[in-house]
Amino acid sequence: MDNEDEEPILGMDEDEVDTREIYGGLVPILGTLFSTTLAMLVAVPIAMGIAVFLSELAPQWLGKPVGVAIELLAAIPSIIYGMWGLFFFGPFIASIFGGSSVSLLVAGLVLAIMIIPFMAALSRDAINITPDVLKESAYAVGATKFEVIKDIVFPYAKAGILGSMIISLGRALGETMAVAFVIGGIFSLPEKLTDPTVSIPVVLANNFAESSGLSLSALYYLAFVLFLVSFLVIFAAKHYFLRRVKL
Repeated sequence: MDNEDEEPILGMDEDEVDTREIYGGLVPILGTLFSTTLAMLVAVPIAMGIAVFLSELAPQWLGKPVGVAIELLAAIPSIIYGMWGLFFFGPFIASIFGGSSVSLLVAGLVLAIMIIPFMAALSRDAINITPDVLKESAYAVGATKFEVIKDIVFPYAKAGILGSMIISLGRALGETMAVAFVIGGIFSLPEKLTDPTVSIPVVLANNFAESSGLSLSALYYLAFVLFLVSFLVIFAAKHYFLRRVKL
């Protein structure tokens, strides 16, 4: 396919200006960062609440089945979350906040819903390894349940909890199918959360097969940016887990 016949994939025509201006990746990079940040802001407090509830507060008859349900939700393929977001969750959010049913807000919330079970399951496992003797000693000197969780459980499980957050962040950064269904695929910077936009994985998935020449090179650069960010996230997670093992 000739360059003139190629559909512009990053917002400008290939013959207008030089390569760097044509294939700027600002929109997908910011779309990825915005949607991931929104997802983490929503997911972290909810996942921590679930993990603490299952580990420290829930009675056994309730904690076990809920824990199994959380693990099952963590194993659901991301495309299922994407389809659910497109047909049910997106229209519901649009009816409340207005705007489109595919948008940055919907993408961030669907990502959050997708990583909450994953983060909660990992954090619960980290909390569960806190030695009972530490908690019992705190209770023996009159500490309340809240004080035990705040001063004993969280400090002991901190490295594992941080590791679960970073791994969940890495999953959110590289997520393609769920986001592709609900982010909108529009190559423009969103002025508000209810505007559609695009992310790096979505640009790669939608354009890689049909691209050639300079447009293909631009996609390789975007893929490298995503790889670099994901690599740094996984490296950080490994660092925290190694520290946790040494403690």
